[in-house]
Amino acid sequence: MDALLVESFERLLQGACSPATVRTVEREGKAGALWAEIEASGYLHLLVPDEGGGALRDSFPLWLACGAHTLPVPLAQTMWARGLLAAGGLAMPAGPIAIAPAARRVEGGALRCAGVPFGALAQALLLRTPEGEVVCAPLTAATVQRSGVHGSLQADIVFASLPADALRLPTDTDLQAAGALITATLMAGGLQRLLAMTVQYANDRAQFGKAIGKFQAVQQQLAVLAEQAFAARMAAELVCAEAGVLPQRLRAAVAKARAAEAAEKAVAIAHAVHGAIGVTAEYDLQLVTRRLQEGRGDFGSAGYWHGELGRALLAADEPTVPFLLHTLLPGAAARAESAG
Repeated sequence: MDALLVESFERLLQGACSPATVRTVEREGKAGALWAEIEASGYLHLLVPDEGGGALRDSFPLWLACGAHTLPVPLAQTMWARGLLAAGGLAMPAGPIAIAPAARRVEGGALRCAGVPFGALAQALLLRTPEGEVVCAPLTAATVQRSGVHGSLQADIVFASLPADALRLPTDTDLQAAGALITATLMAGGLQRLLAMTVQYANDRAQFGKAIGKFQAVQQQLAVLAEQAFAARMAAELVCAEAGVLPQRLRAAVAKARAAEAAEKAVAIAHAVHGAIGVTAEYDLQLVTRRLQEGRGDFGSAGYWHGELGRALLAADEPTVPFLLHTLLPGAAARAESAG
């Protein structure tokens, strides 16, 4: 059933999310028809406990596919948010939901959430206030301003005050860790797409009478690209192996840091192999690489998460290897003990 579910989802994205559709949504900042098709499919309720879901492992292959197809709407974020709200017995708002791990007070006491991923398309926002409240607020009265970066769907969102109908969630809900894991998984899917596109181009592009993929120097670069893509996927999949919808923060830190590192190296290799064609607006490579570059900073950069992991290791009352086994690798310690 899992394979059938993923296959069906892939068919949905192949039909609904063509490169032309991605370009249109990025240009216009509107995705009504695409979102209606996704909503009608029922996949947004996968993490709702009453409907047989409720675990991150159920969502991983779908989020991976979203990244591979550069889906220009916050399906993964909305799926996670609906699962979280349903688990707390709260109503699920209609439409796309974006996530903002932190907001700050600005002049007049307004709440400002800067650089919200997919904020330009959201109809509701999960956010943490400076006072520590975690709320899901509709954006009907909020001011939404797109970043202005070419093709970006990030936006600054400002609330003059929180709406009266905002939903309150437990204050210990870690929005940043969830956003980091979702972004890491989307990036892992994008990296797989990047690898496939680059290998295909290297096999098709001929120079000096043979495909450039036959040259040893290019093969070595493709091997590095494959290594980065699969390392990012493995890091995200380990976190999504956990039960429930709330990821463990330090494991999510590893996934996001690894994806950001991988994207930096992989994007450079992909564009080097493609040459000038890769940066043209008509070629689809830039749809993937722009999203990967933007994702590197969403919900914390590699440097941010490396710092948090380092502080956790220094604070741990155990050596490095046990810390890795007990804290960062779910189930690894138990498996090692049973094997030994």
